[in-house]
Amino acid sequence: MKRVKKGKEPASLLTYRKQPQASYEDYRERDDLRESLLEEQGYICCYCMQRINKENLKIEHWKPQSKYPELQLISHNLLAACDGNEGSSPKFQHCDTHKGDDEITLNPADSQKNCEQYIKYSSDGRIDSDDPIINYELNEILNLNTQTLVSNRNKKIQAYEGKENGKYKPYCKMIVYFLRKRFAKELGNS
Repeated sequence: MKRVKKGKEPASLLTYRKQPQASYEDYRERDDLRESLLEEQGYICCYCMQRINKENLKIEHWKPQSKYPELQLISHNLLAACDGNEGSSPKFQHCDTHKGDDEITLNPADSQKNCEQYIKYSSDGRIDSDDPIINYELNEILNLNTQTLVSNRNKKIQAYEGKENGKYKPYCKMIVYFLRKRFAKELGNS
């Protein structure tokens, strides 16, 4: 899960929301919203961080619109999520698809509570939290430790270690240098 810094909402959303009886179902300019969300999030899913684009994203209502209809068109409640293996068995689904109308504690767009500070990753690619409620939500509601996601994260970890089949990857130490520099900068800003 990556923190999302919300930007300016699309003008079409703001204009439409001011209309009487405006609803998410009737909002016709969703491509504007999709593009805005993608740009805010750097083209990754708000939960699992997989690459997403206009064709494979779902507009996620962090607070479910079925329970909070007053938030259905509020920019800070809207995120871009991957399709989460929609259509497959629930044990393989993840992110918004698995979450459905359940609620979770961490909002990636919360400017007061940085979700990244509550999450940790193991070297095998699993995501966890020391907070038992958040850990439950990561595993049971978002299903972020489904085997496909764990395997994908593990491959990224292995790629950054710099060695594959006994051979170092070209420029591996440069990558390590910049990661260390970035971590030092982020720890200094915490």
